[in-house]
Amino acid sequence: MSPVRKGIVPPGQAKDDVTAISPVPLHTQIREILRRRILDGSYPPHSQMPSESQMMAAFGVSRITIRQALGDLQKEGLIFKVMGKGSFVAKPKAFQSLSKLQGFGEAMAPSGYETYSLLLSAREVEASQLVAQRLELRPGDAVFEIQRLRYLNREPISVDVSYFSMALGQRLVQEDLAARDIFVILENDLGHNLTHADVQIEAISADESLARHLGIAEASPLLRIERLTFADERPIDFEFLYYRGDAFQYRLRIDRS
Repeated sequence: MSPVRKGIVPPGQAKDDVTAISPVPLHTQIREILRRRILDGSYPPHSQMPSESQMMAAFGVSRITIRQALGDLQKEGLIFKVMGKGSFVAKPKAFQSLSKLQGFGEAMAPSGYETYSLLLSAREVEASQLVAQRLELRPGDAVFEIQRLRYLNREPISVDVSYFSMALGQRLVQEDLAARDIFVILENDLGHNLTHADVQIEAISADESLARHLGIAEASPLLRIERLTFADERPIDFEFLYYRGDAFQYRLRIDRS
């Protein structure tokens, strides 16, 4: 029977097993163990990873297996290498694919990220010309604005400003917006069939308010996403999403036919 190898275990953390009898390659098993420890903070940002020799001894594998695992982590942007010093933990930059319409929590959960939201405000406002145009209303009509500060692994990652019809907004604010995505509430609780969204992305600089909420310096780079989501063919949710440029990215696969 093939041996089970125990990895390097940070203080206070349960051990992870690596086994040669698994159909998952050894370097993949090791990569996932290290990846999990980076994401849960066991290996903090900018800390030095165990050396290749330490990991070889701990996992009972060859140097090439360790280098394959570390190479995968480097491609993900989770670690960086310093010549002559070894590998260090990068500040993880989360990403969301644009190929699928998902809420923030939905997109982050499969990667093991912890997410929650702080409700900044929920109020009736007059629709600006742009908001009215997107939601097919008249400028000055009453709409419901919901502002949330989104957290990723307990760090502020974005400010979301969303606009809805008055009736829908007043219904949404009764739900647990701290723990649940609005998309999930719209579909599962309110019965709306979300079908597609129009998205625009641009780079901007953080103003004083956004910088304060996100814990960054004023004029720091942000991704500003304008998203109009439809239920069937009706616009239902128009929002501005302001993501920290140093901590988040969108990805899109483009096929050449």
